[in-house]
Order: sequence, then structure tokens, then C-alpha cells
Amino acid sequence: MEIVITAVGPDNVGLADPIIHEITNRGANITEIQMYNHDEAAVFAMMCRIEVPPTQLEPIKDAMSRIGNAKDLEIRVWSSEKKGLKPRLAICTTLIDSTPRAVLEAIRSGVIDAEAAVVIGNRRKCEDLAKEFGVPFEFIGSEEGTADDLLMVQLLDRYEIDYVILARYMRVLPPGTCWKFAGGRIINLHHGLLPSFPGLRPYHDAYNARMLTFGATCHFIVPELDAGNQTINQSTFSVSPGTKIEEIIARGQHENEPKCLVEGIRRVVAREVQLHFHRVIAMSKE
Repeated sequence: MEIVITAVGPDNVGLADPIIHEITNRGANITEIQMYNHDEAAVFAMMCRIEVPPTQLEPIKDAMSRIGNAKDLEIRVWSSEKKGLKPRLAICTTLIDSTPRAVLEAIRSGVIDAEAAVVIGNRRKCEDLAKEFGVPFEFIGSEEGTADDLLMVQLLDRYEIDYVILARYMRVLPPGTCWKFAGGRIINLHHGLLPSFPGLRPYHDAYNARMLTFGATCHFIVPELDAGNQTINQSTFSVSPGTKIEEIIARGQHENEPKCLVEGIRRVVAREVQLHFHRVIAMSKE
């Protein structure tokens, strides 16, 4: 069984040692390990991917809980290989409802073999959508739309979320949140083709570059914004010369973006792809 362990806490010496010591003593095969020390923020973060027999999952969880309490670390132990349980998704939204609707419809129809555990919004626009599909809605925003990032993490833990889906969630996740759910657990839809058109206005940037093909990118989130090397799926559409930008954006938002995200989530949930050392790799079909 493959297990991902993440640890985040105040920067200090020797925080990784007890974690590595525990898992190696259990005979774990370490397939990936990454550590971050950010002196300015005084934050330590670590992600470790290991392979152990399935019987080790619960004992490792117990051991990591003890280490976390002793070292003042937030440690999470997670596996995508839990038998008999569908992955639990948190669908994070802001104002655009066409993309989260497509995800919810794909789950209902079985295209995405997962469970919609919660819809989280920094705006209330998608509250009725969640109600329509019988999914709990959690509001984490202020009246101005500022997101409560700490509350978001608490909700992800409370709902026992496997994958965080940023379905046109128009807020940048802080690095701490990315590290807490590192290892390919955060999936984002960017409304432009990466790496060519990052940023907040990719339709306008592509339009101003005289492009006639526009697209969307579904990618894993890592601490670097729109880094571009974690692409899960991309989809495009072409327009005729002279097409107005408003028509392009409408077509992208209502047709292309939802299609792109649904297929990206499907690939991850079906374990066709995985994030490994910040690169997307195809999984063995055996």
C-alpha cells in the first residue's frame, strides 16, 4: 500500500528525524521525500511517500499522532488505495457555477467514481447548487470574499477529504495548505493554457496575443502558483478571426472548462496518473 505522510509546523532542528526513524523501523520503502525550510516564515514542511503492507496503515497513523503531539507538528497520513471506499471530494467554489455543476453531475452519473463530500465557498453563489445535489455547503468567506484558510483546512479534516477540487475557486491557497495536502491531493482548474497563459486573465492575455485557440488546464497544485509542470489534462477550442472576447469567455466557462476539469478528476480518481516529485506520471495498468 502506498501512503503519503505530510508534516507542517514551526521550523526547528530535527523535526524530520523521528518520522523517518519510525517508518524505516517498520520496513517502509521510501519512494519520495521532499522537505522545505522557509527561514523567513519559520516554517518546516515535509512530504514523504512510502510503501508498506496495508496492515501498517493504522499503526503508522497512531505513531504519527504521537510524534505530532511531541514535536508540535500537523501530521497527516493518507492513502489513495483504501479498499472499498470511494474517494471523498471537497469541491471549492467562488462565483462561477458551471464548472462545479459539471463535477457534481459527473459524480452523479458515475463518470467520476467518487463521493462529493462537501462544497466549500468563499462566496455563497454555489450554496443552492450544493443543496440541489444534496451536498453540504460550508461558507468560509467574508462579505468581501476573503477566505478563511484555517477554517478551510479544518473542514477538509472534518469531512475526511481525499482530494481538494478547486473548481474555479478564485483564491490562491497559502503554501501551508498546499504542504498539508501535498502529494497530489489538490486539483486545480486554470482557465488558460499553461505554461503559456498563467495569471488571472488568461483569456484576455491570449486574445491580446492574437490567439485563435483558447484552452483550460487541470493540474495538481504545488506551492508555486501555476508552475505548469503538473498538468493532468488540457482541452482547447478554436474561434474564427474577429470573435469577441465576451463570446470566447462564455464558451470557455460554460463548455470547455467543465469538460477539462471533469476529465482531469476522472484520471486522478481512477489512479491513471499520479504526482511524483512535482511531475505527473502515468500509473501502471497492472
